[in-house]
Amino acid sequence: MSVPAERPAVLFVCVHNAGRSQMAAGFLERLAGARLRVQSAGSEPADEINPVAVEAMREVGIDIAGARPQRLRDDAVREADVVITMGCGDACPVYPGKRYQDWELDDPAGRPLAEVRGIRDQIKARVETLVAELLPA
Repeated sequence: MSVPAERPAVLFVCVHNAGRSQMAAGFLERLAGARLRVQSAGSEPADEINPVAVEAMREVGIDIAGARPQRLRDDAVREADVVITMGCGDACPVYPGKRYQDWELDDPAGRPLAEVRGIRDQIKARVETLVAELLPA
């Protein structure tokens, strides 16, 4: 896979932008730093970040408490080099020339911390793979 010369942009999209996509953005920011541009959005954004997702991320030293759910905008998709969807279905716009991946992950909404930890760990593993693909050593 070829990577653009400038910093690649990654957009994580889920329905509420309150759990999965926020956790993924937190991991990508931690693992890639300034080498990638990171955004997250939701097709139907919630009013606030899922507090259980915040706690699960805090356990691994990543603070997403200050993040706010954002509405998915067409321009965010157009600006992204890679779009990772997580259960947003047909609400995610598709543009030619973009790299899309759909990560099938359980929604952490309404789940206890023990289950959200498992979702968090799945997200971390996928983000680590993504970083290795986008930023080869």
